[in-house]
Amino acid sequence: MSVDWKVEIVEYGDIPQFGDDTVPQDEAERRWNRYVELADSVTGDEGPEGVVAIVSSLKVQDDYDAYESAHGALQRFPPADLGKGVAWAAEELTRIPYDRSGIVLVIVARLPAAAAEAFNEAVKSVPGEVRNRLRDVVDFHEANDWLAEDGDKGIIKVPRE
Repeated sequence: MSVDWKVEIVEYGDIPQFGDDTVPQDEAERRWNRYVELADSVTGDEGPEGVVAIVSSLKVQDDYDAYESAHGALQRFPPADLGKGVAWAAEELTRIPYDRSGIVLVIVARLPAAAAEAFNEAVKSVPGEVRNRLRDVVDFHEANDWLAEDGDKGIIKVPRE
């Protein structure tokens, strides 16, 4: 895949929301279809940078199931690339809707251990302020949401500054 796909998937990840009259219906459908096409074309060979692009594309709450393709794409990456890429996307994980960040984190937690190990190592190099915000996101998901099951707690390790 070309480098441009990373820019394109981030752009098309901004799925028009129901009732948004600024985007004609046919354009909204075209953008949704293009997003799914881009996500479905990911092979997993795109490296951690590809993971960053996918995580960065998860911008809206109501995706009308387009993000299912992105979740599947994330699972096609080798576990170490996935973990590293998700850590590199720490800033984005603190900005995207909580449901989106939770799904990404639970994918890392439930894949082979190499994913969480790579994440836990790479996240140490994330700037302290971002790491603290990400720790808050992980704490939320461990207490209430995607990482609340006993087997998922404590796998994602984000040290505070």
